[in-house]
Amino acid sequence: MRLTSRDEQMLEWFSVVRMTDVEGVRWALGGLSGSGGPVSVRRANFWISRMVEVGLLDRARPTFRDGSIVWATHLAVGKVAPNLFRQTTRHEVAVALVSAHYLAAGYTWERDRKPAMRLDHQADGVARKGDRVELVEVELTSKTSDRYRVIFHNALHRFENEGVAQITYFCTPDVARTIEREADARVFRTERHRVVAHDVFDVKGRWVGADEGLPELPATAVPSATLPLDF
Repeated sequence: MRLTSRDEQMLEWFSVVRMTDVEGVRWALGGLSGSGGPVSVRRANFWISRMVEVGLLDRARPTFRDGSIVWATHLAVGKVAPNLFRQTTRHEVAVALVSAHYLAAGYTWERDRKPAMRLDHQADGVARKGDRVELVEVELTSKTSDRYRVIFHNALHRFENEGVAQITYFCTPDVARTIEREADARVFRTERHRVVAHDVFDVKGRWVGADEGLPELPATAVPSATLPLDF
């Protein structure tokens, strides 16, 4: 089977996010085709089946999930299959879905750089669109107050020194309230608008936010211009 350019881009994306579900595939396929929205469930399942048939994807349905988890095989990305029974699996699938929503909104997605020191912090991902850079976090449970202190201190440093425009959280309503409270207490008033929390997940990691994609960005955080950036 001959791979299309979009097939190759999808496998590159899988190499970054490692695993996803059908919803993630729907939004990523739509994003990489330039449609700005998800493809149908039928089309996503057809693409998955085609990739499974040639050994580039694999899938399983763990008993703790309503649907299947999909990942790229060693043949496709040179990496071993992920352990679906790790405690972080729910979080990783949620991160992949957020990543796919960013692709549909015209962003690229990459891993954050590794922490440079003990008090440094690695975000769940970095979204880029032209000259706009966002640090993205997915949280289904709250961290400690001390941990948020470190994260926000690190974010302020990156706002000032690394061209980061915003740190955006995608979380449950309870976690969103915690983040807002901690940010109010720990982030300078002049920079407070750069910390944004969206309550789009339920406690099981299912997307319950708006169907049209990413929540709208605050007007104060939108850059005056963006430039195209290839995936």
